[in-house]
Amino acid sequence: MKKLICAKDVETAERQGQKVVYIGCEAIITPSAKDIAKSYGIEFSTEKQVLEAKSSCEVETPCETKTSELEKVFENGIDSEVIYKVFKIMMKKGLLNGVIDLITNKKPYLAETDSIGLKIVRGSSVKYEALDTGNPDDKVFYQEIINADDGSSMNAGFITIESCKFDWETECQELYYVIEGTLTVTVDNKVYTAHPGDSVFFPKGAKIAFGSPDKMKAFYATY
Repeated sequence: MKKLICAKDVETAERQGQKVVYIGCEAIITPSAKDIAKSYGIEFSTEKQVLEAKSSCEVETPCETKTSELEKVFENGIDSEVIYKVFKIMMKKGLLNGVIDLITNKKPYLAETDSIGLKIVRGSSVKYEALDTGNPDDKVFYQEIINADDGSSMNAGFITIESCKFDWETECQELYYVIEGTLTVTVDNKVYTAHPGDSVFFPKGAKIAFGSPDKMKAFYATY
């Protein structure tokens, strides 16, 4: 059963004065949990060894391993400085909020922000990454769009599941809103089904199995 390590778990460890969070090798660590752990100087470790940044126990994101095609063009020095200055001017005028992050591969989506904390994520721009379910044949993808970097105590994002089923154990409270397709949730061999417009909530510690007979897309929030 996979365990999800989220930002709230790291914050709890920090309040308790822990510098090492011990997890199982099958645990999945959210990007925001990694970021907060790094800022607090907290490391993740199995019982035998400390996990390295590229450990198989972590989900490596495309943003950490790949260089965008546009970045490669910039590396060649073809008017990159002029283009960058143009983008910066447009950003100051509020015309391209979030575009610089997308081009430099810092954010896998377009977003507009405001000093009050407002954030608008353009859903059509979201780039998904694979979620490790333990089965390489599973087609499960997600992208986190709200986390501690936004000053939020909760995490939120999108998830898609296509024609597969996998076990899951919640380490936080989790809420899902089905946007399209069919979401199935199995609890003690009993199957529940959610359709577009339906919401599904799980308390912390729930042991379930997610699945979809077609291609399901949902918005989720965890706390």
